[in-house]
Amino acid sequence: MIEIKINKPLHGSNGTMNLDIDLNINEGEFVALSGLSGSGKTTLLRILAGLENATGTLKIDNEYWLNEKYSKDSQKRDIGFVFQDYALFPNFTALQNLLYVKKDKELAKHLLDMTDMYELKDRYPNSLSGGQKQRVSLCRALMNKPKLLLMDEPLSALDPQMRTKLQNEILTLHKEFNTTTIMVSHDPSEMYRLASRVLVLDYGKIVNDGLPKDILLKTKGSQKFSFEGELLDIVRVDVIDIAIISIGQQLVEIVLTKEESKTLKIGQKVNVSTKAFTPNIQGL
Repeated sequence: MIEIKINKPLHGSNGTMNLDIDLNINEGEFVALSGLSGSGKTTLLRILAGLENATGTLKIDNEYWLNEKYSKDSQKRDIGFVFQDYALFPNFTALQNLLYVKKDKELAKHLLDMTDMYELKDRYPNSLSGGQKQRVSLCRALMNKPKLLLMDEPLSALDPQMRTKLQNEILTLHKEFNTTTIMVSHDPSEMYRLASRVLVLDYGKIVNDGLPKDILLKTKGSQKFSFEGELLDIVRVDVIDIAIISIGQQLVEIVLTKEESKTLKIGQKVNVSTKAFTPNIQGL
């Protein structure tokens, strides 16, 4: 269990505000932090990591990392941190970046195998693609099997195809290690796919907290349209099937016919259009 009760004045482009967080996170939860830029998401991650000061308390499994008398050094906090810009050691190979955290070659090989990076273990960061660098960064963050994994928009710099691939790998790693994870993201489809819980921050405060489907799905008026998207999920509600589809930065819900339910597969690229005011979904 992670218990967070912190306060910190912030000064930014949106003026002065207080980051005021009172939050409990269960072990193994995957929490996505959403909200406008400047709402305090990254600052919260940095406070949890011990990279910024705050007042209040931070308690992890009955151990205080922060209270009125004490702040545990960031190097001694049992965390992994995945940054948007990778933050790899340029003079270390992929494997050496992992072994710097912990001299466990077996675990390093296992993590690199899981992310299809073992064959590139002797490459230096400057010879890796963005997606490959982020895989190494993710593996490195898990080398000490941390109690808490923090990710600050880890996939935002990648192209959509690579982003989807790494999302699947993050899911696989989370299922195996069950690491409590907090991720900052602006991508609704990413949050829906990865998170078990979504928190929305606004002006330093949590204004919404719930399941991804309750926070992210918004139904608006119908109109003629034709868009390509990705089928994220098929949800059974009473006697009907509803498709959850990612279209750009939006999530939409479409009621499926029986035939569509049988032929569509989660993860498939689809075309969503209207015909005689009725939504139609076709696999691509």
